[in-house]
Amino acid sequence: MRRSLGLKVGGYLLLAVLLSSGAQAQFAATPPPGELPPVFDGVSLDEQIGAPLPLDLTFQNSEGETVALRDYFDGERPVALNLVYHNCPMLCNLTLQGHTRTLAAMEWTPGEQFEMITVSFAADETPAMAARQKARFVQDLGRPEAAEGWHFLTGDAATIQKLTEAVGFRYKWVEEAEQYAHPAGMIFISPSGTLTRYLHGMSFPAPDVRKALVEATDGTLGTTVDKLLFYCFQYDPTANSYVASAINIMKIGGVLTVLILGAVLFVFWRRETDAQTLASHPATA
Repeated sequence: MRRSLGLKVGGYLLLAVLLSSGAQAQFAATPPPGELPPVFDGVSLDEQIGAPLPLDLTFQNSEGETVALRDYFDGERPVALNLVYHNCPMLCNLTLQGHTRTLAAMEWTPGEQFEMITVSFAADETPAMAARQKARFVQDLGRPEAAEGWHFLTGDAATIQKLTEAVGFRYKWVEEAEQYAHPAGMIFISPSGTLTRYLHGMSFPAPDVRKALVEATDGTLGTTVDKLLFYCFQYDPTANSYVASAINIMKIGGVLTVLILGAVLFVFWRRETDAQTLASHPATA
């Protein structure tokens, strides 16, 4: 009976995430109340953009060492955060697999351009469990160097509650199924610890993650092309993606038009000036 209920809960969780990534998604990772069974009431990922992350919270890393969130913020690189639990029978593994595929499709690597933090929200999970998950997904990523920048953390119930409340991660234990009902997504944080963007769901286009990381640094991260794309594309919560900003593209087009016209006029002016110089100072035999 519990196994059957657990499979149903897992299926509904997957449905919730798929719906949250669709055209009707708003600011939470779950559909409006009434579209899913009551077990999912109160389960959501509520965006807290502009709020500070409590950087003094302490956890245990995959080596069993006590670390503070502050340790992963150097004032220069943004941070991507996701919350899972490692005994999850379905959604969390799918989420980590999806996030790993997204990272693999990017040129940037955790530990180099940004930091990645995966926190277990189950207080009974241990650093040893986190270490196994870290080894698995770093191997799946295919970049051993990412181990230095992808951090798997565990903590006690009070600390986890403070973190999840700060980022708007709403979840609950379902006793009948013996598992958690929870949302899925990736949260982006500025180098100083301010929440800047949420992407809802289990996997995302790599360009969207890159844009979110650039956005987290106000455009200071990345190449000139990244900064231009950051200006041209804006996050659309309805699409759960970055879409072209017509106004900004028109502004850039206007500037380019002025520059091109200016360059053409300059060329004509130089030619006219050179012609007048030759006419007033003809070459002598």
